[in-house]
Amino acid sequence: MTNGVQTSRARWLWIILAGVVVLSGAGIAAYLKVSHRTGGHGNASKPALLCLAGSRTIGAKLAPALAQEFLKELGATDVKLLPGAAEGERLVQGVLQGANATSVIRIEARGITTAFDGLGNGSCDIVMATRRIKQEEITRLPAMGDMSSPSNEHLLALDGIVVAVSPANPVRSLSKDQVTAIFSGAISDWSQVGGQHGAINIYASDEKSETYETFSALVLGDAQMVSTAKRLDQDAALADAVATDAAGIGFLSLAHIGKAQPIAVSEGGAMALPPSRFTIATEDYPLSRRLYLYTPAKPSNRYVGRFLQFAASKSGQDVVAAAGFVPQNLVTQEAATTAHSAPVEYQRLTRGAGRLSLDFRFLVGSSVLDNKAMADINRVVDFVGDLGYGGNNILLFGFCDNTGTQQTNLDLSLERAQVVADELKKRGLKPGVVKGFGPDLPVVANNTAEGREKNRRVEIWLRK
Repeated sequence: MTNGVQTSRARWLWIILAGVVVLSGAGIAAYLKVSHRTGGHGNASKPALLCLAGSRTIGAKLAPALAQEFLKELGATDVKLLPGAAEGERLVQGVLQGANATSVIRIEARGITTAFDGLGNGSCDIVMATRRIKQEEITRLPAMGDMSSPSNEHLLALDGIVVAVSPANPVRSLSKDQVTAIFSGAISDWSQVGGQHGAINIYASDEKSETYETFSALVLGDAQMVSTAKRLDQDAALADAVATDAAGIGFLSLAHIGKAQPIAVSEGGAMALPPSRFTIATEDYPLSRRLYLYTPAKPSNRYVGRFLQFAASKSGQDVVAAAGFVPQNLVTQEAATTAHSAPVEYQRLTRGAGRLSLDFRFLVGSSVLDNKAMADINRVVDFVGDLGYGGNNILLFGFCDNTGTQQTNLDLSLERAQVVADELKKRGLKPGVVKGFGPDLPVVANNTAEGREKNRRVEIWLRK
């Protein structure tokens, strides 16, 4: 009997011990997840309202600024920005109304690719990206919904890759081909591009940076960065180096241009455009790019939707502007339309009108408005209403690439303008003019797929 009782007791002890191990493992896993989302504290008194991960460009300044203003929007007091436990981590904390403990928004700016993995495993709520999500990243996130849809993909701001020189350098304009040749080493003397005789000193961001990734995709293509380039891992340091080197040239984000001199860039037969908030907002500047936020279609965290709503609001976009990026808040600008390539009718219709700081663009190979364009429709309605204007004040001009016959292109450009007009009509605004101009006035060359897509656009103007 004694042996049987002892055996039974031993069996129960092993069962209890195994249970403790399992529960301990679960507890450790839970602790690690909480610790990850709360800045390494693992303290339930500091819950992470949100975790944003991804782009270093967005995470360095813009995301922390948005997080601070978002907490204030929620009514938080004692809002502070603190360093995180690891490189690229920032914590924004504040005390919400009625709460006794500090709440935290965690920002992890360590690159885009791993951030999408974090979205999939639940360790982050929002991915910050300086490019569109790739197809292979979409396929890894089947439970998130269609990551390319408006429910998942949210445009945060616009930015431009600026090619800059020293203010002491007389060169103020380059073609995109010349920029490629300079940074790949095919052009090595300023006299080859209209400057003074002397070697060109190349400054470039680190290969791991998103600015370099974008520049490589937009400018270098299959070419390689010249091996003699001086590599710097901070845009601010690069701007300072270029600004003080009369023979220097570099590329950086518009938000970090500092005292360097931006130069105008042309592509193909298009007019050279300087990087400005307006030319980047319309995406006419050849080296413009979009900044995105990606989320699940149906986020479990209730603060995700509220943050997205704030970021897209006028207040949120004011934060975007203050951080040096290009906001989506609309403005009008008198634009010169007297270029020899501008159609006479286009010049006549736009005379005395102001162009809005956006162009409507479409999904690849279609007349379906892309996600940004659909959101911009509502911005236009609000903007026109605030001015006290009606639909008759709106002028829509469609453009396309040069593929196909002249008549086909005119029809396609008119069709795209009509798509925008129909969306505005649904919201009570019937445009006064809807016109297609075919392949006229390309903003970039039509010799690449990306260029052709960019030229398929609809401009919107307002006449008084």
